[in-house]
Amino acid sequence: MRLMKVAAVATLVAAFAAPQLASAQQPAHQHGPAIEGTVLTISAEGKTESAPDMATVNLGVTTEGQTAAAALAANAQRMNALTQALRRAGVAERDIQTANVSVSPQYAYGENTPPRLTGYQASNNVNARVRNIANVGRVIDAAVGAGGNTVNGVSFSHQDPDAQLDAARRDASTEARRRADLYAQSFGMRVHRVIAISESGGYPPPMPYPVMMQARMADGAQSTPIAPGEVETRVNLSVTYELR
Repeated sequence: MRLMKVAAVATLVAAFAAPQLASAQQPAHQHGPAIEGTVLTISAEGKTESAPDMATVNLGVTTEGQTAAAALAANAQRMNALTQALRRAGVAERDIQTANVSVSPQYAYGENTPPRLTGYQASNNVNARVRNIANVGRVIDAAVGAGGNTVNGVSFSHQDPDAQLDAARRDASTEARRRADLYAQSFGMRVHRVIAISESGGYPPPMPYPVMMQARMADGAQSTPIAPGEVETRVNLSVTYELR
């Protein structure tokens, strides 16, 4: 894991010299000591990049039939085989979730003629969470081998996102304090205390990566290659300090 720092934005507000006036500046809900120095607000970003340890694959089956019932029945048969193949490949029951089921009419279009109904198309897709990154290619191959003909992509994430968030929080906190010390020294002051802290941002939603499906020409063919790369986690922190 490596930590990366980015620029922070600072705002200085001079407080009134008299304690009575400084106290009058405080919000009605604030019960802490009155601000007697200068207020400095730092906005800093913390970021971590680390290898993911979980993948989510969206895959399924698309079938056609002369009637909606026929298309759906054919789809159900192949979809049952697909989910069984996922389990045999090591995907737990709790990690298989239906993402989409649809049935739609199909039409043929000709010049100067009304659309002609040719049949129906049924689709069923699931999200399969793979908790061992090394097995992602094997899971995709198992699904396709069992009759799956739709692979919409793979997204990568962490099973314990809090660990990544905490690393980004520490990075943002360190950067905020470094900036505060820099500004305080520049104006002949020092950081007296922290007045307020607020956080925004966090773990990003997994981004799907397309997967190219290729027919296997032999039983000994290699599994679908997957490159997980690294997942980025960002946290934005706003810290208000009192300088004296």
